[in-house]
Amino acid sequence: MLRPLTKQIFLLAAALSFAFVNIQSQTPKKESYLRFLDSAVGMTAEQAVAFALGNNAELSALRKEAEAGEELIRQAKLRANPTLQLSGTKQMNGDDNSFMIEGGIPLELAGRRGARIRIAEAESDIRKLAVAERERQLAAEVRIKLGEAIAAILKLKFTEEMLSAAEENYNLVSARVDEGRRPPLEKNIEAVELNRIRASRETAESEAEIKLLELKNLIGMPPENALRLSGDLGVSVSALPDRETLIRIALERRPDLKGARALEKLAAARVNQARVEGRIDADVMLGYQKMLTRFPLSGIDAAGMLMPIEMRANTFTFGVRLTLPVRNANQGMIAAAILEEEAAANRREFGELSVRGEVTAAAVRYEAARRAAEIFRVGVREQSASNLNVIRQTYEIGTANLLDYIAELRRYIETEINFIDAQLDAYRARAELVRATNAPELLQK
Repeated sequence: MLRPLTKQIFLLAAALSFAFVNIQSQTPKKESYLRFLDSAVGMTAEQAVAFALGNNAELSALRKEAEAGEELIRQAKLRANPTLQLSGTKQMNGDDNSFMIEGGIPLELAGRRGARIRIAEAESDIRKLAVAERERQLAAEVRIKLGEAIAAILKLKFTEEMLSAAEENYNLVSARVDEGRRPPLEKNIEAVELNRIRASRETAESEAEIKLLELKNLIGMPPENALRLSGDLGVSVSALPDRETLIRIALERRPDLKGARALEKLAAARVNQARVEGRIDADVMLGYQKMLTRFPLSGIDAAGMLMPIEMRANTFTFGVRLTLPVRNANQGMIAAAILEEEAAANRREFGELSVRGEVTAAAVRYEAARRAAEIFRVGVREQSASNLNVIRQTYEIGTANLLDYIAELRRYIETEINFIDAQLDAYRARAELVRATNAPELLQK
C-alpha cells in the first residue's frame, strides 16, 4: 500500500516542480506600464477635460438646444402678422355685386410682446445653464476617472517592480539551493511567491487597460486609439479657503443653482404673461369696398342718350376690433403660474441648502483623505520599507527564515497598494470638492 502512495506523491511533486519551472521560464513583460503613462507627452487631467468638452455627444446636443433657444428669442421679438380678408357678393339672376378687402393689424396691448420676449430669454438662459451644468459634471467625472486610471497604472508599475525584485530573489535562492547552502523547499516557496506576483501583475495590467477604456469612452475617444496619461496622485499642498468662503463660491458659481434661479425667473415671467393675456387687446381694421347696384329703369344721360339706371360706390372702411376679457380673464392661468413661481422659489431655496451641505461634506472628506494619505506616506510606508529591509538582511545572514521575509514582503506590498488607494481617495475627494464648488483653481498644487 505504501509503494503506490509513494509513487503518487513523487509524481505529484514532479508535476508541481515542472509547473513551477514552466511558469518561471516564461518571459515576463517588463515595464508594460509605460504603454499607459508618459510624463512628457501624456494627456493631463485638464487636457482630458478639454477633450471631453469638445467631443462629448451629449454636450453637443445640449449646445444645439441652447442655439435653438437663441432662435426662439429672435422669434419672440417678431411682431404679430397682419390679417387680410377678401369677400364679395353677387346677386343671383341680377347684376348687383360688391367686393370688399379688409386688413387688421394686431396691437398686442398691455405688454404682450415684452412678456413673450422675457419668457423666451428665460428659457434660453435655462438651456445655456444646462450646458454649463453638464460641463461641470463631465469635468468632474473625467478628473475622477483619470485619477482611477493613474492609480491602476501606478499599481501596475509597483507590481512590476516587485516582480523584478522577486525574480532576482528567486535566482539568488536557486543559486544557494544549488550550492547546498539552502534547503530545496525554499526554492519552491520562492517560486510560489514569484508566480503569485506574476498573477498580480496580469490582474493589474488588465485593470489599467479597463480604466483607460472607460476614460476613452467618457471623453469621446474611440477605443482603438492609443492613449497615454501624464500626472500623478500627489496630494495638493495648497491650503483650502475656509468653508464659508467655499460655500460662497459655490453659491455664486454653481450652474445648477443659477438654473434654479433662472427657473424662478421664468415662472415670474409666466405669471406676468398670464396677467397681460387676461387684459384687453385690440386690432386696427382698415378696408375698401366697391358696390354696383342696378335698377330696372332707364334714364337719359348728359348727352341725351337713354341709359340704364345704376349706382356705383367706392367706400373706405376703418375701425378697431376689441377683445374684451369679460368671461375669460385668464384667472386659472394666473393662479397656476403663481403657484409655479412659489414652487420654483422653494426648489431654489432647497438647492442652496443642498449646496451648502455638499460643499461642507466635500471639504470634510478631502481633509480626512489628505491626512490619511499623509499618515500613510510618513508613518506607514517608510516604516514598512525599513522593516522589509531589516528582515531581508537578517534572512541573508541566516537569523530569519524565508517565510518571515515573505510575510513581511506581503505586508510591504499591501502597504504600498493601500498608499496608492489613499492617494486616490484624496485625489477623488479634491475633485469632488471642485465639483461641489465649481472652482477648478482648487486643483492647483
